[in-house]
Amino acid sequence: MKVQELILIIEDDDAISKMVSLSLHQQGYKTLVTPDIKSALRLLNANSPDLILLDLGLPDGDGKGLIKTVRSELSIPIIVVSARHEEKEVIASLDAGADDYVMKPFSIDELLARIRSAQRRFLGLQPMVNVILCHEIKLDIEHHLAWNGDELLKLTPTEFNLLKYFILHRNQVLPYARILKDVWGVGYQNEMQYLRTYINTLRKKIETDTARPSYIQTELGIGYRFICEHFDNTISLEKD
Repeated sequence: MKVQELILIIEDDDAISKMVSLSLHQQGYKTLVTPDIKSALRLLNANSPDLILLDLGLPDGDGKGLIKTVRSELSIPIIVVSARHEEKEVIASLDAGADDYVMKPFSIDELLARIRSAQRRFLGLQPMVNVILCHEIKLDIEHHLAWNGDELLKLTPTEFNLLKYFILHRNQVLPYARILKDVWGVGYQNEMQYLRTYINTLRKKIETDTARPSYIQTELGIGYRFICEHFDNTISLEKD
């Protein structure tokens, strides 16, 4: 963990926000706390948080709208912390651009683990290259940027890391549980809704025809295979 990483807590329940903030301070994080969307936007404009913890039921609107607003400008990890347990809410939040979803009531240890996992996904395991090419897709690993041809792709941190994972494991049959463990972390192996949601959104961004994908192909009952016949490591990092 970087020293004094800043986490923005957007939560209108004062007891929960105080408990989470105190626990994060004890772990070496700094926090900003706000109870509504309007003040959250002001804080985002004035600061550069490393991660957002977001309740959905806020007094001035639904948190999913804020996720979309943040995603249009920033790629920082967003973890939803909500009392809404319906699967449709989880999927809608992930579709909007959230990286994880924690249901209330929760243990602080679980939340801290989810934060660490989101940070690892955002940083990713850095390959020994700066830029990798697969057909028309180009990834700038250092700056977390991706292009499809000349089009700059707007990817969330999880989408970027999933695409990077696929390209680095190109042409292999990747079981569902392995993808979830390697991209999301230990404990996520059964979160199939996460994987299905991100596969669908990633296909929409990189495939010409999502009904007949040329990159992300489904291996029925097993997992996925990322097809990449033309691969190039364009810029290698110098190692001592």
